[in-house]
Amino acid sequence: MLKPIKTKKDCEIALERVYLLMQKDIKPNSKESDELEILSIQIKEFESKAYKLE
Repeated sequence: MLKPIKTKKDCEIALERVYLLMQKDIKPNSKESDELEILSIQIKEFESKAYKLE
């Protein structure tokens, strides 16, 4: 189940899941492809806030 990424630990868990999903032969428009897309968006959003560049 997808959850919001609120902490660095949540982000690490999401990154691990993304890695596992990327090892599979995922079919377009599948539940796993949707999960991968959503996790990627959430990770990008979290990291842009947590690791601001000057």
